[in-house]
Amino acid sequence: MPTIRNRSKEKLIAGDLSLGMGLRQARTVDIAKIANACDYDWLFIDMEHNSMSLDTAAQICVAALDAGITPLIRVPGHEAFHASRLLDAGALGIVAPHVNNAAEAQRIVSNCLFPPAGKRSIPGGLPQIDFKTMPPAEVIPLVNEGMLTVVMIETPEGVDNVDEIAAVEGVDVLLMGGSDLSAEFGIPGQFGNKRMKDAFAKIFAACERHNKFPGVGGMYDHAIMQGYIEAGARFILSGSDLSFLMAGAQQRSSFLRTTLAKQPAGATPVLIS
Repeated sequence: MPTIRNRSKEKLIAGDLSLGMGLRQARTVDIAKIANACDYDWLFIDMEHNSMSLDTAAQICVAALDAGITPLIRVPGHEAFHASRLLDAGALGIVAPHVNNAAEAQRIVSNCLFPPAGKRSIPGGLPQIDFKTMPPAEVIPLVNEGMLTVVMIETPEGVDNVDEIAAVEGVDVLLMGGSDLSAEFGIPGQFGNKRMKDAFAKIFAACERHNKFPGVGGMYDHAIMQGYIEAGARFILSGSDLSFLMAGAQQRSSFLRTTLAKQPAGATPVLIS
């Protein structure tokens, strides 16, 4: 019988860090193997903030399944079709932005899970089970169990209502979106600010009460990330392909220009044989 392995969910259940790489620039399927080789557990395929087509996202999802890394889609809205089309195409979970209350969280769960847990329409063959033919009575619990449903807390309203959001059955992760939340608080980019730390403490407490997993994203300073991990964050959006590319490229250009600057004026270049 087919099984569905959700590596990100396995790591969370084991109490380990579950590390994600954001995709904004990548458009080819080899990014799944690259992320896996770099010890990431999930891909954050960002359909909210990039121009990637649905077809490209679907191909990356299938490649991720074969590479053993969990493909997650950040959808651009709460409408059902944003989730269902990519879940049918291979995604193992949805990240829903700007979830402000229990009703919105319940809508996301309903979009992601088959009945009776949700209202997702049952398709034909699914890549998550290698397109094997199975009766719906077997597919439904298998796919529902393999799903990871993530809601983002990105507004003061979401923080105020975090306990009722965490109480929604079918929600797995509450992910604090640092960039938008700090901007909404009027302290953009101040991720170490007490208001941000207090917000995460409230999110973490709600997760503890309702057996959910707390996460953070949008905050990439090492000291700040360490602080949130020490405070209990386990689902970590670690950065994006764009930020990693720029950091590596800038480090290399800085090294090369510094090397040239250290040469004495008029020095004769020495070729290395």
